[in-house]
Order: sequence, then structure tokens, then C-alpha cells
Amino acid sequence: MPRGPKGERRPRDVIGNAVHVVRIATGQITDHVPTPEEEGKDPAAVALGRKGGKARAEGMSAKRRKEIARRAAKARWK
Repeated sequence: MPRGPKGERRPRDVIGNAVHVVRIATGQITDHVPTPEEEGKDPAAVALGRKGGKARAEGMSAKRRKEIARRAAKARWK
């Protein structure tokens, strides 16, 4: 099943999602979202991934961040 923005597993189509919600409401299935550790990922790697972009930005100068942002915007609007 596809994953949503927070990693939850939901059906793509509206009808499939409605059936899924009804099954959760009636207790036929449980609405349990597994943690990254439950999925077999390394807890240390998960922790590093959560702070990756922020830590990278703190290590850069303002000039370098602006340069990267300008290049990204140019590529996005190309």
C-alpha cells in the first residue's frame, strides 16, 4: 500500500480509503503505524536523518545558503 506524508499506509483511491476507515471504526483491523525501528531501520540512522538538513544549514554561511536557494529556485522555475 502507498505511504502518506507521515509514512502511514492508506489506499490511494477514495472508495478504498473509505472501506479502510470503516474497517478501523468497526474494529476489523487496527490502525497501527509502525515506527522506523519496528520496520528494521537503525535507530541511530533515523535520529541522524531527523536532524540532517537543519544541521547542514547551521554549518553553512548565510551567503552559501542563499546561493543554494537561488540555484534551486532557478532549477524549479526553469
